[in-house]
Amino acid sequence: MKPAQHPYPCYLLKGFEQKVATPAYKSHVTVPFIDLEEVSKLLPQPFLFDVRYARTDNFFKRQVYPTPNVFLQEDTAIDLIRAHRFLNKLGYGIVIFDGYRPWSVTKHFYDECQPFEKNFLADPVKGSTHNRGCAVDIGMYNLKTGKAVEMPSDFDEMNERAYTEYLGGLPEPRLKRDLLQTTMKEHHFTSIKVEWWHFNHRDQLQWPVLDLPFTEILRAPRSS
Repeated sequence: MKPAQHPYPCYLLKGFEQKVATPAYKSHVTVPFIDLEEVSKLLPQPFLFDVRYARTDNFFKRQVYPTPNVFLQEDTAIDLIRAHRFLNKLGYGIVIFDGYRPWSVTKHFYDECQPFEKNFLADPVKGSTHNRGCAVDIGMYNLKTGKAVEMPSDFDEMNERAYTEYLGGLPEPRLKRDLLQTTMKEHHFTSIKVEWWHFNHRDQLQWPVLDLPFTEILRAPRSS
């Protein structure tokens, strides 16, 4: 009996060696990454991408990713796709800001940020769920207009408006934020207090903290 074919294209990292020791260092790892841009082309309603770390309009004010690719560990990606398709029934789709983030980028952010910003950033001593490919930063967009839905704050806005339980501002953006929160929790994600856009997948601890650059992932052999 033939094994079932994977429903989406993905990249399998086979035996790449990390160049930088991370908190959960393994010299050789095999991690199935899915390229969300490729997956998006197969969906009835695509994801919308707004990868600001591949541009200069981010809190760091400089480009930190060489390309606007978004990679996720495959189980995380599949649950994100299911959440996206659920929202499609309500007239919305998912806007993706960030996914897998190399550990060296997390360390760079932490070392060079302002002191107050450290409350919103992962400590590189422990590593980030982004480094495991099991966290995603997202918003929503309206399928009819193709425009992003207004939320209580912008992505990476480091103040109380970014909190998941922020009660200020207009009611409509809070309702949209709460819809996103509820949808993601029903699809095996958890949120964090200080960022309404950040979601961790339930399988996060099954994967190591990684420092594989985008260029290595893009060169990795495609799975069959």
